[in-house]
Amino acid sequence: MIAPLPPAAAARSYRTPGNLVIRIEGVTKLYRMGAETVHALRGVNVEIRRNEYLAIMGPSGSGKSTLMNMLGCLDTPTAGRYDFNGKNVAHMVDDELAEIRNREIGFVFQTFNLLPRSDALHNVELPLVYAGVGPAERRERAFEALRNVGLGDRVHHRPNELSGGQRQRVAIARALVNRPSILLADEPTGNLDSRTGEEIMALFEQLYDQGNTIIVVTHEEDIARHARRIVRLRDGLIERDERS
Repeated sequence: MIAPLPPAAAARSYRTPGNLVIRIEGVTKLYRMGAETVHALRGVNVEIRRNEYLAIMGPSGSGKSTLMNMLGCLDTPTAGRYDFNGKNVAHMVDDELAEIRNREIGFVFQTFNLLPRSDALHNVELPLVYAGVGPAERRERAFEALRNVGLGDRVHHRPNELSGGQRQRVAIARALVNRPSILLADEPTGNLDSRTGEEIMALFEQLYDQGNTIIVVTHEEDIARHARRIVRLRDGLIERDERS
C-alpha cells in the first residue's frame, strides 16, 4: 500500500482538474537532416490541467517523442508558445530549462536510469542534491518517497538486488521526490512483463488519485487506457483528443 501524501496533495480532487499547468499554442518543430526538412510538429495546441491523467499516443513518426521532449523541457519549439505554470519556456536558455526540469518535472523512463552502485535511498536523493537540499532533509524526503511507492523496506538495496518492478518504483520515487508539477513517463512499462507492468500502472492510478498530474507517452493501447484522457498524434498534428 502507498502511504498517504501530505494533506495539501491529498486534498486535491482527482475528479476535477485544477488550474492550467501546460498550455501549448501553435507549436511547430523542424529538424534539418542534410537537404531535407522534417516537420516533426505542425502547429500543435494542447492544454493540460493540474491533476489530469493523460496519455500521448501515435505511430512511429507521429511526433509523440518530439512532443514529449517539448513537454519535458528537453527541447524547444521552432515556433509557437509553450507556457509552463504561466511562464513562457519556449525561448528559455539551457540553464533556465534545466532548472524547470529539476524542480517542476519528474521523469520516468523505461530503462530506469538508476546508479548501479548506489542504494535506492541515494538514487532517490539525487534530484534533491542538485536542488541544494541539505543532507538530513534529503534523506527524510527520499525515505518518504520510497515509502509512498511501497519500498520502505528496500531503501538500502542496490538496483541489482531489486526486481524490474521494484527498480521502476525507485525511479518513480525519484521522479516524485522534488514534488514536481507533472510526472512525465516515457514507455514506463516497456522493460517489464505484463503482470509487473499492470502493477506499475496501478501505482500510477494511486498517485493520480492522491493529486498528482501524470502524462504517459506510450504506443500500447492497453497502457493508454489507464489514463482519463488520450491525445493521439499523426503526422505532427493532434488527430484526436479523447476524454473518458
